[in-house]
Amino acid sequence: MIPLRQEPQRVAFSERLRQTLHYLGPGFFVTIGFIDPGNWATNLAAGSEFGYRLLWVVTLSTLILILWQHIAAHLGLVTGQSLAEAVHAWMRPASALLYGATAVAACVATAIAELLGAAVGLQILVGVPVRIGVFAALAGVGMMLWFQRARALERLILGFVTAIGLCYLVELLLVRPDWGQAVTHLLVPELSSRSLLIAMGVLGAVVMPHNLYLHSDVVRSRLQEVGAEPTFTLRRLLRYEFLDTLLAMLTGLLINAAMIIVAAAVFHRHGIHVQELPQAAATLRPIVGPLASSVFGLGLLFAGLASALTVGLAGGTIFSSYLGKSTDAAGAWSRAGVLLTLVPACLLILLVQDAFRALILSQVCLSIQLPLTMLPLFILTTRRRVMGGYTTGWLETAALVLTGVVVLGLNAALVWQLMGAKL
Repeated sequence: MIPLRQEPQRVAFSERLRQTLHYLGPGFFVTIGFIDPGNWATNLAAGSEFGYRLLWVVTLSTLILILWQHIAAHLGLVTGQSLAEAVHAWMRPASALLYGATAVAACVATAIAELLGAAVGLQILVGVPVRIGVFAALAGVGMMLWFQRARALERLILGFVTAIGLCYLVELLLVRPDWGQAVTHLLVPELSSRSLLIAMGVLGAVVMPHNLYLHSDVVRSRLQEVGAEPTFTLRRLLRYEFLDTLLAMLTGLLINAAMIIVAAAVFHRHGIHVQELPQAAATLRPIVGPLASSVFGLGLLFAGLASALTVGLAGGTIFSSYLGKSTDAAGAWSRAGVLLTLVPACLLILLVQDAFRALILSQVCLSIQLPLTMLPLFILTTRRRVMGGYTTGWLETAALVLTGVVVLGLNAALVWQLMGAKL
């Protein structure tokens, strides 16, 4: 645990504002993970087939996300350990092996969606075949991971998030959605057996296992940067972390909701069910003009590259941490984890016949693995011997249990449906 002053100190408003702005970043760094190509696929499928009716899943997922991402960052700041390091240090080897192996598998599944999405974005923009574009995306991500430093990566990711947000702002201005229906379905749940698979894909695309690991890791940079300032206390740092997480996750909510709204307004309204991403870009052209198609392809490329960057970092820290090795991003073990995440994903993409279906199923896989990431995080943050005086309170604990049960219940319903379909 990295010590930070506990005594309260009076701080001028201007100084507190400076500290707040200086702190912002880790939450936005992980936000890109849930506005990735997997989200694009599931959100387009949800909006084109079911209109505005699954918007509530984005709202529910984001509320779950805010809670669990905050708890993950809380663990990193209080203990000075990432989630993977804490599991390795505090849990039995057999349990750690299960959590670690499934987490790495989830990273590979995520990387499939990210690299595939970037390749499709290149195909839409310049006509590069997907099987060539995926290697171009891999090379670009590899260069960014190899040469950039933490702060530079944060600025790069923030730039990607801004670019994607602007892309969808332009889309919303072009498509003129039914805002009354959109607002209603953001708040009112509606689910059927036919929409369950897509709903679970949306959930898995928002609450992503690798993001919980990554957030607990990148947030620790703030301990070294601001821990030496005389006005900082740990409790103040935790408040800044929550503000950062809240703003970042709400930004992700707006972008994900915009994706479904655009799909509902453009495709569902005209009876078009999107079954592949290039089809989505092509069908936008005659409906809202050529600008929308270019904006779609550019946003997809940005999302794919940026999210592949974050999942590569997550894979590196998960792999090295579970082995008890150094988590230095430039270290051999972390780089081995990056390669173990991105290269198999790239090779598996070559076997994919239906890219759109693969994107959706990759997100469903994440949803199924999610409980195996949530469980150790819950156990660790409720233990006083791990968190000291910063264990989760009774209200947070109740919320963690409730949301965990919701995720397990939805997973059970999905597995039951899939088994019934095969029998």
